[in-house]
Amino acid sequence: MKKAVLIALGLAAGAGAHAQTNVTIYGIVDAAFVGENGGAAGRQTKITSGAASASRIGFRGTEALGDGMEAFFTLETGVKIDTGEVDAAGTIFNRQAFVGLKTKAGAVALGRQYTPYHTTLTAVADPFGTGYAGTSKNLFPDNGTNVRASNAVTYASPKVSGANVELFYSAGEQSVLSAGRQFGGAVDYASGPLRVRLAYNSKNTDVAATSTKHDLGRNTLLGANYDLKWIKLYAAYGIDKGFNSATLGNANNPYGGVKPTPSTDGRDLLLGFKAPVGPGALMFSVQHKDDRTHFNQDASAWGVGYLYDLSKRTGLYAAYAHINNKNGAGYTVANNTESGTGNTGYNLGIRHTF
Repeated sequence: MKKAVLIALGLAAGAGAHAQTNVTIYGIVDAAFVGENGGAAGRQTKITSGAASASRIGFRGTEALGDGMEAFFTLETGVKIDTGEVDAAGTIFNRQAFVGLKTKAGAVALGRQYTPYHTTLTAVADPFGTGYAGTSKNLFPDNGTNVRASNAVTYASPKVSGANVELFYSAGEQSVLSAGRQFGGAVDYASGPLRVRLAYNSKNTDVAATSTKHDLGRNTLLGANYDLKWIKLYAAYGIDKGFNSATLGNANNPYGGVKPTPSTDGRDLLLGFKAPVGPGALMFSVQHKDDRTHFNQDASAWGVGYLYDLSKRTGLYAAYAHINNKNGAGYTVANNTESGTGNTGYNLGIRHTF
């Protein structure tokens, strides 16, 4: 693993030697003291990597090819600051790994990439950016292949009057063509203080040896924000239908008793804001999960956080969130990198970007 990382660093350095190529090394180093309570495991305290933003190191580059054409790539690996390990065993660039071409007609990329659904949550709908204890991951199904997928082909159109379109397809690469397949897209519009984005994601979680008839999970998400300068308002509404459309973040029965059942027909709602306060930013949101199956396992959540800027690249943060589960629902207070163990959680941490 160490040898492979050194080779990657050497390739990136070598690419940067060409005058026509622009290569950037970037990353985030994030660690926090995390507390969790309310689950069957009782009170939990630990040092966690990436509670606000997942710790990572990445390489991105572009090369002008002439006639308005540009080649681009990104290689990004996740790391655990608390242990020094990669965050996914047996991988190197597990977060992102793609290469593509950009022209006046748009950009096409191949490789492991984010889904339009996840981009809608993190960049448009959630004041916490899917991080901290107040993350939208507490109730919205933003985990697993809803976040990123391998073997993906994406297309992003140029902006026209503030609007652009994104398309996403991930091949399952199974003997049955539809098994493991995932596809989706988004329409994004930005004008002045307003940004609105509508995303769709469909995934088939079958393997080739099983039937593909009933295993489609479909997620539709509308996200928006409006910047008033003194406060930025956020909203999101999601529709989740089908098998594995809304898998639980912590599927290990965190509250004991009868194991909660993941919803196959639900609605998700988020309202929140982010406001400059003092040298930093105050974040707040409320969420509600409406489970429309006969289990009626609804949940409500709220979260608050503050990021105190020490500089443009370094900040201290504190966040707290609580979930009210109903009828045996099993939602837990998560953060950017962990699913959580109870219905209450807090983070005290430091984040540095480079």
